Amino acid sequence: MNILEAYDLTGSLRDAAELAGCSHHTVARYVRAREQGRLVPGAPADRPGVIDPFLEKLEEKAGRSKGKIRADRAHEMITAMGYAGSERTTRRAVAGIKRAYFAGRRRVHRPWIPEPGMQSRVRLRGRPPDRPRGDGLVLLLAGLVPVPGGHPAAG
Repeated sequence: MNILEAYDLTGSLRDAAELAGCSHHTVARYVRAREQGRLVPGAPADRPGVIDPFLEKLEEKAGRSKGKIRADRAHEMITAMGYAGSERTTRRAVAGIKRAYFAGRRRVHRPWIPEPGMQSRVRLRGRPPDRPRGDGLVLLLAGLVPVPGGHPAAG
C-alpha cells in the first residue's frame, strides 16, 4: 500500500507505517513533504548534478566525434572549463551520452520478403580447373529463380 494512502486511511503515523511496511519516521517525512508542497506523487525529486552545466558541451563533442568521445579526454576538457567533480562522474555522463547517441543511429535489419513465385537457390561450386589444388576455394552462387508453375508474374 502507498504510504500516503495508508496515512489518509488511518490518520496515524504508526498505523500507516504498519500498513505500508515501513518506519513511522518515513511516514512522517512523506506527510511533512506533502504538506509543504515538495512531494510530487510518483516522481522522485530531481536534484541538480555537479556535471549538469557541462552536459551540453559533452553532447556537442559526442556529436562532432560521431560518438567516439573518450571519457578521460572529456574529463580533461571540462576540468579546464571549471568542472570540480570526479572522473567517475564524467565517465558515467559520457557513457549515458554515447548510449543516447548510438540509440538513434542503429542499423535496421528488415526481413527478406521474396516475390510471389520466386525462390532462393544456392549453389556451391568446387575449385575451378585453373586454380591449384588445396587452396580451399569454394564459390558460392545465390539468387532468385522462378518456380516452375509458380506465380504468373514470375515468368
